[in-house]
Amino acid sequence: MEQLIQLIIPVVLIALGYFAGTIAESRHYTSIKERENKFLNLPAVTIKNVLSKNAGIEKAELVYGSVVVSLDYFKRFLAALRNIVGGEVSSYETLIDRARREAILRMKEMAVGADIILNLRIETSSISQSANKRNAVGSIEVISYGTAVTLKK
Repeated sequence: MEQLIQLIIPVVLIALGYFAGTIAESRHYTSIKERENKFLNLPAVTIKNVLSKNAGIEKAELVYGSVVVSLDYFKRFLAALRNIVGGEVSSYETLIDRARREAILRMKEMAVGADIILNLRIETSSISQSANKRNAVGSIEVISYGTAVTLKK
């Protein structure tokens, strides 16, 4: 009986992680989509010199957005399995997608009144669970930055 309980507890924790993680991820994606729609009129481009030389620039300033996102236990479990057999780790892909989009949105929120964000750059780094574990991803940090330009009206 004890062996059965020892087997059931990890299965319950993994299932709980799956449901809680799925709900949290779904809510985050909903928030991201709503905020992206709000900022459709503020383009962020990777080009430095997209404006003409005649464009009257009223203000140019550095804007940035940073976010740290962690994997839930279920996705961590799936990633560990995928690392054994190899192949695409889709749980990390959604993690990076959410973090990248969130960082860009936070940057755009900082660019109040700007007409365009030029020279967009995105940096990604992983934060390990432990210094002793190689390739152990606990969370990832994404920072986006660029130059918010406000044109003279």
